[in-house]
Formats: sequence, C-alpha cells, structure tokens
Amino acid sequence: MLDFSKAKEELNSYRGSEKKKTLVYNDKKYLVKFPDPIRKKNKNISYINNAFSEYIGSNIFKIAGFETQNTILGTYVYNGKEKIVCGCEDFTDGNHVLYEFENLALSANPNKKIETELSDIMEVLEEIYNMADIHIIFKDNIKEKFWEMFVIDSLIGNTDRHNGNWGILVNAKSNEATFSPIYDCGSCLNPILEDKQIEKLNETELKNLAINCYSCLKENGKKINYMTYIKGMKDEECNKAISRVFKRIDIEKINKLIDSIDCISNKRKEFYKKIIRIRYDIIMKVYNKITL
Repeated sequence: MLDFSKAKEELNSYRGSEKKKTLVYNDKKYLVKFPDPIRKKNKNISYINNAFSEYIGSNIFKIAGFETQNTILGTYVYNGKEKIVCGCEDFTDGNHVLYEFENLALSANPNKKIETELSDIMEVLEEIYNMADIHIIFKDNIKEKFWEMFVIDSLIGNTDRHNGNWGILVNAKSNEATFSPIYDCGSCLNPILEDKQIEKLNETELKNLAINCYSCLKENGKKINYMTYIKGMKDEECNKAISRVFKRIDIEKINKLIDSIDCISNKRKEFYKKIIRIRYDIIMKVYNKITL
C-alpha cells in the first residue's frame, strides 16, 4: 500500500464528518480519509473499515462503467501509530468545478430547503434544466445518471448518499456539465461491523442485513429500503436504470477486487462477497422481469 506519510500536506479544504487531510503525492492531490473518530473508540484499528468501504464501493462503481473518483488504500503514521487510510484523488481543478446537489437545489429555488425527499430531488432536477440564465450545456441526462447511481448504491448498501456527495462537474471554459464522478462511498458495506461480529452471523442474519438496508433518500418522509423499492418496480425511471446498469455489473470482477485486498481478513472478504451477491440476485430477478 502507498505510504501517505511521505506526502506533502496542504491546508484541508474538504468538508465532511470524517477526520481527513489534504495531501499531495506524485503531483496528485488527495483527500485522505482517516478512521472515523466515532468508530475508533474502544476498537482496534483493524476493525475500522470505512477506508475499505470507500475503496471497494468506488471501485465497484468503476467496474460498472461509471466515471468514478480514483481511490487508493494506503497507510499514514500519526503520533507513532500506523493507520489504514483511503486516498481519494481530487478530480477538480481550475477548469472543472464541482457543484454538489445541495448547491444546485439552492440555485433552483433559494426559498425552499431541499433535504433528501425523493420527489423534491426530482423537482430540482427538472428546474435545473429550465434555468435558462445559467448558460450551462448539459452533456448528460442528470436524472438518468442519478437513478443509475441509485442502483449501484443499492448493490453496495450505501446508507449516506445525501445531497452533499453527488452533483455535476462543470467545465469552466466550455460551460459543459456532466454528472460528477462518483465519490464518497465510505458508508457502504457496513463499515462499523467488526470482524468478530461478522464471525457470529448466521446465513439468516446476513440475509437480513443485505435486505434491510436503507438509503438516506426518503419517500413520504420515510427512508427508502433499497431492495423493497427495487422489487416494487413502481418507479419507471428506476426500472429503466436497472435495465441499463445491471448488465454492466460484473460479479466476478467484484469478487476478484475484494480478494485482491491483502489487509482485509478472509472473514470480511467473504462477508462482502455474500452480502453483495444477495442484493445482486434480487436486482437480477427484477432485471429479468423488466426485460421480458
């Protein structure tokens, strides 16, 4: 793994709840995420898994063909202790500006506070396209990309895809806008679950964890259960996204990715592969119904 201790540190300019540093390594700028201080309490460092979640979640998106923030697992020696961290390469620069959805929502309607109610998000996306004064050329169908992201988030069990960790990337010179590269996947794959807890799970409990996973998106004020929502097949945009995305999910590549990470225990690797497979099979059944 890369040793980020040798990187040049800059003042941190990134938001979010995790402890993080801004580091430059080989002329590339990284947001380097450290173990969450809340998760760290009374736990061995090997059980703090948000770095693994970030790395695996991002790379599953990449396997499925998404533009995705480059991530790399590494180490960082802090106060004499080596920590496992995840470096997230900055995809913005002077010519490419990230506008997170929460900022887009303010631009579309400054008088209305937009949280994670699904109908509000869809309304904002419609309003953005009709904002003639912003002079942005949309190269992507943002709504379609949103639903495609939802499908993979359901596969990896991302519980925190809030309005501050997705958006659009705008070319400052051409004013062309694309759906931003996927970033911030650290809340997928049950990062707080310790290895000793995983070892005690029976097949029924593991299946329940896979199925009873909730998005932070809400419908009628209630958090959406990913698998229930997908199986319900009531949202045509979601159905269409499944029909586009499912055939790009390569379960064998995902398994090889997980197996290639030396610093993860075999028990945890098996847990990751099983919980993803359960959700994959559910999505596959829906895909088969949609494409009949």
